[in-house]
Amino acid sequence: MTALRSFPITRVDAFADRPFTGNPAAVMPLEEWLGDDLLQAMAAENNLAETAFLVPDDSGEADYELRWFTPTLEVALCGHATLASGHVLLSAAQWRNEMRFRTRKAGILQVTRSGDDDSYRMTLPAYRATARPLPDVARAMGGDIVETLWHDGGYALIVYHGAEEVRALTPDLAALSEGDILYIATAPGAGDPSGADVVSRAFAPGAGIPEDPVTGSAHSVLAPYWATRLGRDRFAAYQASTRGGHVGCRLLGDRVELSGRCVTTLAGEFLL
Repeated sequence: MTALRSFPITRVDAFADRPFTGNPAAVMPLEEWLGDDLLQAMAAENNLAETAFLVPDDSGEADYELRWFTPTLEVALCGHATLASGHVLLSAAQWRNEMRFRTRKAGILQVTRSGDDDSYRMTLPAYRATARPLPDVARAMGGDIVETLWHDGGYALIVYHGAEEVRALTPDLAALSEGDILYIATAPGAGDPSGADVVSRAFAPGAGIPEDPVTGSAHSVLAPYWATRLGRDRFAAYQASTRGGHVGCRLLGDRVELSGRCVTTLAGEFLL
């Protein structure tokens, strides 16, 4: 009988202050990279929006190399699984206050302990979307749209008048399923029960994620847009999915600092 290989796995609810809220991610530290097909199969088996794989970094630039896989493909940037990875590593290394990650397409990312063991700050690139007519996207999203914007990293930003419109959306996901594009619906948070300055929802059906619960990378786009519109460099955001999650946002030039909490819900071994 062939001996099974075992890999540690931790499931974390990111941007969450209690279990079953925020966005779940699997975090899997490895000693060395496995084949891409195997990483993809493991992510599909986990069947979460993202699985983060980590390998110790030998470049001197960071503590770990970091890659993210949805159930169907590898993505260029994932915020919530980065926050979850920082939570797992910093929970195991209480003497550390930060972890740095080297990524293949998003540069060096950092997660820093903030205040207590389960609260963190994370830096991501700032993605400045520009106004562009997106008639097919607007038709598929529905609702009374104020403006549409685009970022070439594969982000469509759809702006609405109010949070209640964003919460009520029922997009035609089949019409949005071609390509690895994140569709971000957003509006001012005035009057929303979340108490946030900004409300959003995010959809990525082409990446196997019909609606993402709380999307860190979406706030790489939201932060520059709303910082300009609100006239200030920081604000409180809420992603109004069924699970929901609060995200603190701060624009720092070409970087975005996001803050949030994490909750570990499972720890064990993945066997192959």
